[in-house]
Amino acid sequence: MKKLIPLLLCLALLLGGCGAQKTYEIAATTAPVWQFARAVCDGTGLEVSLVVSDSVSCLHDYTLSVRQMVTVEKAKVVILSGGSLEEFMEDALRDKDVLIECSGGVDLLEGEHDHEAHDHEEHDHDGEYDPHIWLDPDNAAVMTRNIADGLSALYPEYAETFSSNAEAYCERLTALKTEGQEALSDLACRDLITFHDGFAYFARAFDLHILAAIEEESGSEASAKELKELTELIRAENLPAVFVEQNGSRSAASILSRETGCAVGVLDMVMSGTDYFEAMEANIQAVKETLS
Repeated sequence: MKKLIPLLLCLALLLGGCGAQKTYEIAATTAPVWQFARAVCDGTGLEVSLVVSDSVSCLHDYTLSVRQMVTVEKAKVVILSGGSLEEFMEDALRDKDVLIECSGGVDLLEGEHDHEAHDHEEHDHDGEYDPHIWLDPDNAAVMTRNIADGLSALYPEYAETFSSNAEAYCERLTALKTEGQEALSDLACRDLITFHDGFAYFARAFDLHILAAIEEESGSEASAKELKELTELIRAENLPAVFVEQNGSRSAASILSRETGCAVGVLDMVMSGTDYFEAMEANIQAVKETLS
């Protein structure tokens, strides 16, 4: 046993040394940004690491793990979604010299929307603006081009590839929005009640109207008063459906469905690594099926 201990220590040191030598060229904070960055980097050999890979619907109270902090620390460049989305990792980013923020040039919506809201005040995002910008394909295109421009300044040898990849990806995004608008052009109802406050850009992109947005989580479910108000709203507006987020709570939505007979649709924030185009197409289809 005395001979085994030094051997284990040596192995630990060797493994630790190997781990310390690993570096990451590029880190992307969230799944949408990671997907856009990977598309831009296609064919360059540059590795894009994803920081937040958990199945989450919101980051307002997220805490980075040690592994995630190491990924950020070792990255040469960190790509942010922007719009104050990454406020939770402000400390981890403080010493980073190279950051690319994707929200530049995006027409940001204010955090407080002009509709009747039943939000839990404690769950409102602290930022002045709504940060869920990627849910409009036009914004996703702006983000993709920002990534290409930022990386071109760092890796000029790949600038032509970045630009070509970005434009090809943006063409797909333009087609996605056009097809979505056509698919949703003749809805019988264009009003949404969502159990997440992040779908304003999606609604604006496809000419929908959010009547109410509820941020519901375990331990902070909608109150009896809110459920009563929502029940009255659904009946008054004759709404055929309410919408929950893919990774969010469905408790209140299920109660409303039982009370009013409305359907419960599912929308995806694209935060869990689902392919962006597949998730957005599924969102469009969910709205079409429930509101036609």
